[in-house]
Amino acid sequence: MTIENQTQNGRIISSVAATVIALACGTNYVYSAWGPQFADKLHLSATESEVIGLAGNLGMYSMGVPIGMFVDSRGSRPAVFVGSILLGFGYLPLQRAYDAGQGSVPWLSVASFFTGLGGCMAFAASVKTSALNWPHHRGSATAFPVAAFGLSAFFFSLVSSIFFPGSPGKFLFLLSVGTFSMIFSGFFFLRVLPHASSYHAVPVNSGMADSQELHRSMSDPSKLSHEPSEPGTSTEYATTSTTITPNLGHGDALEDPAAGEHSDLGLSSTRSPDDADERSSLMSQSTTTSSLQDEILVQTSIDKDRSHRVDIRGWNLLKSLEFWQLFTIMGILSGIGLMTINNIGNDAGVLWKHYDDSIDDKALVLHQQVHVSILSLGSFSGRLLSGVGSDFLVKVLHASRIWCLVIASVIFSLAQVCALNIVNPHLLGFVSGLSGLGYGFLFGVFPSVTAESFGIHGLSQNWGFMTLSPVISGNIFNLLYGFVLDAHSVVESDGKRRCEEGIECYRTAYAVTLSSCGLGLGVTLWVIWHQARERAKESVQGHGLEN
Repeated sequence: MTIENQTQNGRIISSVAATVIALACGTNYVYSAWGPQFADKLHLSATESEVIGLAGNLGMYSMGVPIGMFVDSRGSRPAVFVGSILLGFGYLPLQRAYDAGQGSVPWLSVASFFTGLGGCMAFAASVKTSALNWPHHRGSATAFPVAAFGLSAFFFSLVSSIFFPGSPGKFLFLLSVGTFSMIFSGFFFLRVLPHASSYHAVPVNSGMADSQELHRSMSDPSKLSHEPSEPGTSTEYATTSTTITPNLGHGDALEDPAAGEHSDLGLSSTRSPDDADERSSLMSQSTTTSSLQDEILVQTSIDKDRSHRVDIRGWNLLKSLEFWQLFTIMGILSGIGLMTINNIGNDAGVLWKHYDDSIDDKALVLHQQVHVSILSLGSFSGRLLSGVGSDFLVKVLHASRIWCLVIASVIFSLAQVCALNIVNPHLLGFVSGLSGLGYGFLFGVFPSVTAESFGIHGLSQNWGFMTLSPVISGNIFNLLYGFVLDAHSVVESDGKRRCEEGIECYRTAYAVTLSSCGLGLGVTLWVIWHQARERAKESVQGHGLEN
């Protein structure tokens, strides 16, 4: 077997490891499968239960920027190792608290935060490694870990329903051991394998050496990023471009571009061997004159794409109206989705207890796990559909990707309407399915929207800022649900809280989210109109410069 084949097999193994790691990272979305029974066992109010669930979301969404910096500077493997520890030891205190029937809410919230933080770290590392290993197929390569992340809740709910039916304590132990084992095992196979540089010596008799020589120079956005007048923008994110200059007849070799390649990754100046691999993995293999000419054509094509022409980040991002428009859409829609994701178990519990007061806890847990699985499958489907659908909108219909967010708003609206009207628990799958589908549509297309709006070079940090939005909205909507459920609940003699009013236990919360869907839809349509106007201005200015 040749070295090239061995390297190719190594990349495939690394991609499989990344997918397995991602499959263990989305367990925060399975909270509804064990949260209600956890609250009953520990005699927690609905609001206290919401706080514990929200702590996990806080760990997942609030640390995007620092984790991105950590992965960029230290490489993927340290983040995976730390993530496995945080997930394993984060679920363990929750499992012990359930078995003991008591626990401090602040300490349990810290443990839940660790599970979210660990999942965020390992997931970010798995996606980055997949992208670096397959520079010419990044969309397909990253689709596997992203889809696996969406299936995480379904996977663990399925395993638990088979081996530990109706046992939240054993389910929490499964989450602790399972997440740690899967991520820690993947750690040994997850690595970036270098690609040969696409910049090779041009043969003297190639016909090209006599006319042109490629040199590495700063692109305009890169020069801007080095200006000290732009606070909050790191010089590590400088970008590079290929410039063609006349050959004066001395030397047929091209300058080594390796020194500048790290800027596309945002890596620090101090490097480990893995960092060197990550740097070289961005270079494609090409050894012939025709392939070198193809690279020049590809570079020219890429430069025409807006995501490669703009570079908005740091303070400039925060001063952008478009950022706050998208930040608002993300906040409204993700908050709506997170409320159902964290509380579909409560929805199922109150509906089933009102519909059949003889139902036992074991059967109730199984029903809750079914809805978590439906949510997970809906999220998986939405992520895939939004990816394919957004490409169809842009390439075939020449429309904005943001129309996918309009679709997500409509899907969320339908889910809220179902939640406000469904009283038969057998039909509750419409709520969980539509909520998962809308959530998948939202997160499946939003990174591409962010890249197109603010540039691909600063995507990591810009996406980190964007994911702060669910932290705010998720807290608001989930606490609202907790307050509404507590208002309709009574405390029984054994200290447990119980609501026997069926759909009235949570109807007010979904009335608020339905109104929010209307607001989100309005803001999304406004953004489409505003972007079309701004892009038209850019096009006119571009034609003016050409003339």
